[in-house]
Amino acid sequence: MKKLLFHSSLLLFFSLNLLAQAPPNYDKEVEALLAKMTIEEKIGQMTQVDLLTVVVPNKSPIQLDPTKLREAVVTYKISSFINNGLGRALSVDEWRYVNKTIQDMILKETPNKIPLLYGIDAIHGSNFTLDATLFPQSIGMGATRNPELARRAAEITAMETRASGLRWNFAPVLDVARQPLWSRLPESYGEDPHLVSVMGAAAIRGMQRNDVGSPTSVAACMKHFLTYSFPMNGKDRSPALMPEHYLREYFLPPFREAVKAGVKTVMINSGEVNGMPVHGSKYLLTTLLREELGFEGVAVSDWEDVIRLHTWHAVADSPKEAVRLAVDAGLDMSMVPLNFSFFTLLKELVQEGKISEKRIDQSVRRILKLKYETGLFKNPYLEKETAKNFGKPEYRQTALAAANEVMTLLKNSDNTLPLAKNRKVLVAGPAAHSITALNGCWSYTWQGNDPKWYPKNALTIADAIREMIGAANVSYRQGVDFTGKVVDVDQAVADATTADVVILCLGEDAYAETPGDINELDLPAGQQELARKLYATGKPVVLVLVEGRGRIIRDIEPQAKGILMAYWPGLEGGRAVANVLFGDVNPSGKLPFTYQQHANNLLTYDRKYTNRLNESSAPGEFKIDTFGPQYEFGHGLSYTTFVYRDLKLSSATIKGNGKLTVSVEVVNTGTRNGMEAVELYTRDLFASLTPPLRRLRAFKKVNLKAKEITTVSFDITREDLAFVNQENKLVTEPGSFEVMIGKLKAEFKYEE
Repeated sequence: MKKLLFHSSLLLFFSLNLLAQAPPNYDKEVEALLAKMTIEEKIGQMTQVDLLTVVVPNKSPIQLDPTKLREAVVTYKISSFINNGLGRALSVDEWRYVNKTIQDMILKETPNKIPLLYGIDAIHGSNFTLDATLFPQSIGMGATRNPELARRAAEITAMETRASGLRWNFAPVLDVARQPLWSRLPESYGEDPHLVSVMGAAAIRGMQRNDVGSPTSVAACMKHFLTYSFPMNGKDRSPALMPEHYLREYFLPPFREAVKAGVKTVMINSGEVNGMPVHGSKYLLTTLLREELGFEGVAVSDWEDVIRLHTWHAVADSPKEAVRLAVDAGLDMSMVPLNFSFFTLLKELVQEGKISEKRIDQSVRRILKLKYETGLFKNPYLEKETAKNFGKPEYRQTALAAANEVMTLLKNSDNTLPLAKNRKVLVAGPAAHSITALNGCWSYTWQGNDPKWYPKNALTIADAIREMIGAANVSYRQGVDFTGKVVDVDQAVADATTADVVILCLGEDAYAETPGDINELDLPAGQQELARKLYATGKPVVLVLVEGRGRIIRDIEPQAKGILMAYWPGLEGGRAVANVLFGDVNPSGKLPFTYQQHANNLLTYDRKYTNRLNESSAPGEFKIDTFGPQYEFGHGLSYTTFVYRDLKLSSATIKGNGKLTVSVEVVNTGTRNGMEAVELYTRDLFASLTPPLRRLRAFKKVNLKAKEITTVSFDITREDLAFVNQENKLVTEPGSFEVMIGKLKAEFKYEE
């Protein structure tokens, strides 16, 4: 009896705990406030402007203009700001001044005292706050295959963002990067929907935790809904064209998982899909997002995208019609961002009866609820317990751990790597001594390419190598700039002749959005020519690729002794590169995208069988050609060796709602400790739509000591085998399937 009582008490304890942790319901407070608001106050809630509209120009530290601020928050009732237009990050103190000044005026001079909600693009750290911790860009985080690391980086980003006085983060990017030219590819977790779903959901949970109102949390924003990452011509904000089943199969899943993870807000794709701008699509913003996915949060436009329904897309014949179209489609808040036109036009539309106040109330409810949930009505100012959560030393340690796991070893001929620390090294190339290239976009400025805003203690690759092996062992030459323009190529070649090894750092400097558009995927010719001249010295050359997307290196890849893909690895990226090159860290990254070999043979890993057919020279005959990327999705070497063996299935059949357990033994057969991302793929052998050759369904990262053996298990259900059919329904068809882990395969069946 005592045992039973103990269990009952324990159950009661956990039940009370769950009740205590349940998020508060603010419906009554929202409805009471909504009933008191004028139509002007309501529309003000739906209007978001840039901080640039209320600052005194060219003041440092920043200063807000009281007259401009009063016009914004008192006259136009603006209740949300963003920061893209200032051109630089602010210090923590500047952010706190901004927040306090705006909240003071709202609380003193507006009737309902509805606090400001500030939104910020904290993409890979609180990057609009000076000295904030910057993590690897998301494409690098995808390479780690470590959701826990993504969650922890997001937690730190949230803490430093909230310590700046900001509570809404326009991240994570959940666009599936299947167009290798796309300039925002570095902001994505990769080309696979499962990988993006898992890593994105982990980041959302890290930002919002269990309570988005806590002093360590911010509201996350899934973006950009939907198909932004698949422009036909590869250019930013340009049209996507695809059948709906493809849209649902590859681009929708991360957003579905984000909604399940409780994401509070969504940002809309600036472009168009199948001829309809997403900002004006009621089907996408209401039918699909709200009714099908069940999203209940705030939908915000991207920069200036409502007016662009008129000025760019030409689906609205006037600015007013653009506002009507977007609001009717389901938009809650317009990032105007540099004037008050949205407020004026929406008020006219309500007065004319073209938009109902009931529709306005729908959006304002969502916005007010978000403000309650983030704790703004409880305390709109910087919380005391939040202020201390900025710049802790352990944050940079986490950034270093993340950068270490990002590093993806693509090639290691003759075991050239790791290098001995007593060797004479030439560090060369445009990325060798560039802090901006290590961090990429959204790094203290929008473009991230201005080094003056970076912390003084941030190390470039050359700096970190000097720190590791001693300045006497290191020489540095830039050779060429990122465009390929000659700087000191001859001196670089001369220095190479006296070195034991050349570490050649090539790639891309920082860029964001449209300024990052390119017309060709090849690495600039001048960078490739520098590689050829250094190869000609006869010294071993190790390439370090510091880039946001996979620039083609087909002609210079064969002569490189080693190739390390660093992506844009963040503030600690220089140390991480040195750690891997000289063996302090065993690389464990896996490519999150297919590294292309030819600019006109752009295939993702989950290609169809017919993607492999090439016509032979004989008339009427075909030959099967192999898939030919430079490196496949999931490729990544280690300084140790991992062997997979003994693949087992718990059953030969999955029936209905049942599950299949797949297990495999993983052995570290080498002499070094190492981490391995174990990936499970499946293949539908026959389906009503042509099935891909394989699809990633699950992954787990394990850490094994030398000679250690472990068993990794995965559970598969029918949901893991589903695809979107011609009727745009997610289905699992009965039949035969194949499961693949490494080079091991096994067949099983699914029965309804």
